[in-house]
Amino acid sequence: MRVISGSLKGRNIKGFNIEGTRPTMDRVKMSVFGSIQNYIKDSIVLDLFAGSGNLGIESISNGCKYCYFIDNNKNCIKCINENLTNFNITNKGKAILTDYNKALNLFKNNNIKFDIIFIDPPYKYENINNIVSTITEYNILNNNGLLVLEFKYDNILLENNLYTLYKSKKYGDKYVYIYKKN
Repeated sequence: MRVISGSLKGRNIKGFNIEGTRPTMDRVKMSVFGSIQNYIKDSIVLDLFAGSGNLGIESISNGCKYCYFIDNNKNCIKCINENLTNFNITNKGKAILTDYNKALNLFKNNNIKFDIIFIDPPYKYENINNIVSTITEYNILNNNGLLVLEFKYDNILLENNLYTLYKSKKYGDKYVYIYKKN
């Protein structure tokens, strides 16, 4: 697993083999970042269910201002911190060991809003709509912000006039939907 673009291009990201994680494949990541590249510079990013921090690190490499990495696996948080240290970007991100509900509540209570939110939960978690509903209720995605959803089952359709489907693509048995907040 490596950084595919930006200032850290070609650097290896540790953590592809953490038990319970499923890193985003390079070809999927390349397509996603090609689609959102105009939104990354100076953005505030949330990498929810971060795993190794692959998506957040790619965002930092492409010029995001700051990234919050959330995972409830202590091995993932340790790995993210090692990656941030190895890449000398500890001032660009923060890894938080907690579940997504507590994290979203923390951001709401501290008035922290995002320009891009990556939602890539374990595939056994089938209801991304609940996560998006909480993000919407807490109003933590800025207007014109992006939700980048990766999942296994084609059952994600936001029934909300706040979001417009920006792009969707299927990669084998995986789907990526990118929604833009109106």
